Amino acid sequence: MGHCYHHALSSARKFGGFAEDYIALHNWFDESKAITADFRHRALRHHAEGIFMLERVFGTVITVSTGREVPVRQIGEQHVIEDLGFIPSFADWVRCIRPEPWMQRAQPIHRIVDPFAADPDKGNAPVARRQADGGARSIADPRRSRDDAPVADAAFAHSP
Repeated sequence: MGHCYHHALSSARKFGGFAEDYIALHNWFDESKAITADFRHRALRHHAEGIFMLERVFGTVITVSTGREVPVRQIGEQHVIEDLGFIPSFADWVRCIRPEPWMQRAQPIHRIVDPFAADPDKGNAPVARRQADGGARSIADPRRSRDDAPVADAAFAHSP
């Protein structure tokens, strides 16, 4: 459909009231256009879970200017169906994301931040002490010691 105002006009026609009664809800759905100004912005909120988020933000119902109470979920469903033709799940969107190596570089952060995390090879020496001694650096740090090599090697070994 396109512009939030047109969605709001459609809601007013379907549920009663005026476009101004609905514009905030439709603006919420399309705020993600500020992040990416093409159809991909819809991945953030245009799905079943996004409709339930809309309900958490705006409440279960809104009261339009005519006094009628309109279920927020129905307004959200209308918005998504007008844009996509059906209501996908968030999983439907995720299946369309091509994994990239940088997305999979999670590292065991506990080794860096928990001073009591023990390394089986280092005995019970806390990570904070190993950091001070030059070990347990970020895998992105070229100065990291070989202490972290297995973690870094595993993170960078995956290729799509």
